[in-house]
Amino acid sequence: MVKKILAIAFLLSIMAMNPDKKIKIIFFGDSITQMGTDKGGYIDLLKDALEKKGTASQYEIIGSGVGYNKVYDLYLRMDDDVLAKNPDKVFIWIGVNDVGHKISGTGTDPDKFEKFYEAIIKKMQDKKILLVLCTPAVIGERTDYTNQQDGDLNYYSAMIRNLARKFNCAVVDFRKIFHDYEAEHNPDNKESGILTTDRIHLNGEGNKLVAEEVMKILSDQ
Repeated sequence: MVKKILAIAFLLSIMAMNPDKKIKIIFFGDSITQMGTDKGGYIDLLKDALEKKGTASQYEIIGSGVGYNKVYDLYLRMDDDVLAKNPDKVFIWIGVNDVGHKISGTGTDPDKFEKFYEAIIKKMQDKKILLVLCTPAVIGERTDYTNQQDGDLNYYSAMIRNLARKFNCAVVDFRKIFHDYEAEHNPDNKESGILTTDRIHLNGEGNKLVAEEVMKILSDQ
């Protein structure tokens, strides 16, 4: 509650100083975010939802996703792709490649993942940017935790939740949100096709679910 009040106060102070200034929000991530700007992607759907609500004029929404990115890629491009644009809020959604690429030996070990993620948080918070940390959703949609990388996804998601508590950031827990949705809508325990096209990237329902969860965060401002 205190975190939410502080976030509201901060954004209201911005608008009070310049009522015509839009709240700039950047979505920072990998190919899931990159595809989110496509027609029907979650960022595109979010913009549509803001239009329908009559609040689109209050926001500038920017998608900054790059395919195959891992947490250290975000760290390396953060200055140019985020800080130089002076956003008010940033959604960070990373981790699926850090986990998924471990099969080929190019993933990110947990200690390095945590250190790079923490460095991103500190640098953005030094610039007074409000952060929303998003846990990685799925690599495979089976609901009984028999997807090959469920264990790592759970572990890395727990790290992100801990970082959010440590640095007083908001969280969108897509790991839990997706699992809860799958538990209800995937009775046949399918590996894909419920919220994803290929076990990772979002289909129409997946994009809709993500947009709805992001909209909840914005509605709480």
